[in-house]
Amino acid sequence: MQNVLITGGAGYVGHLLTPRLLAEGFHVTVYDQLYFGCRLPNSPDLRVIQGDIRDTPKLAQALVGQDAVLHLACISNDASFELDEKLSESINYDCFEPLVIAAKKAGVKRFVYCSSSSVYGVSDSPDVTEDHPLVPLTLYNKFKGMCEPVLWKHKADDFTCVVIRPATICGYTPRTRLDLSVNILTNHAVNKGTITVFGGNQMRPNLHVEDMVDAYVLMLTAPHEKIHGEIFNIGFQNHSIAEIAGMVKKVVQEEMPEKGEIKIVTTPTNDMRSYHVNSDKVNRVLGFKPKHSIEDAVRDLTRAFGNHLIPNSFDDDWYYNVRTMKKLGAK
Repeated sequence: MQNVLITGGAGYVGHLLTPRLLAEGFHVTVYDQLYFGCRLPNSPDLRVIQGDIRDTPKLAQALVGQDAVLHLACISNDASFELDEKLSESINYDCFEPLVIAAKKAGVKRFVYCSSSSVYGVSDSPDVTEDHPLVPLTLYNKFKGMCEPVLWKHKADDFTCVVIRPATICGYTPRTRLDLSVNILTNHAVNKGTITVFGGNQMRPNLHVEDMVDAYVLMLTAPHEKIHGEIFNIGFQNHSIAEIAGMVKKVVQEEMPEKGEIKIVTTPTNDMRSYHVNSDKVNRVLGFKPKHSIEDAVRDLTRAFGNHLIPNSFDDDWYYNVRTMKKLGAK
């Protein structure tokens, strides 16, 4: 899998994943709208194509000579319903099958689809495994789930297909998002001195962005027979939002004692997504075990704030997916 194309490779995860793949000796093509610009390394082994994944002819051209596709591009975030509904549908679902067909036709040998653990919606199950029913609550997780059976239609002995359902990502990258639970709470703790918790009892699985990158590398290098036609939850720590707030408070107070006591304020919410994800399968089948905790993510973010690497964290739309796309008038 020497030549890899990453759709959405200049996003939050892509800004860590792309340099990692380059360091591991891969030739990387990033295909991205570049809504958030590009801070990827200048490398002879990197080609960045500014393009829309709905432009199948352009994408088909970029797929020629590729061994593998990591499909990350999407309107990501459960708040994406604030945008035009048709935008989410056209990017997150309508263009998916044309992309898979184009990849197969171009001779791509492996297709890794990044779904989401939010496809489980609300579940009382103490352990949500990969065979749990999908109960989408928003357009984002509805379309994410609908793409999975589409991929299986095209799997073949010479076209390895695998689906991963990552937990909510957290931690610092050169294109940090501040619209994800752990990152939101850390931003509030560091820059406002108060953490506002919406609800609090909802269970959420979280995954450090470094572990997400490790999982992608694994999907490129794992043997065909271990991953073909498989779905893997990729998560680590399941905690309630209230518990996460307590961790954030503790770490920020340790890292920035000058801030004094960080307050936690609880307020009602209508966002009831809650699920406890079991990620034993990826460990059992591939030996994958995350190495970084939520506390590590909070510590990384706190230090990044302290080093002025995340300036204007509340006012700059760049850190917020939906705000940026609204500002750009994305269609």
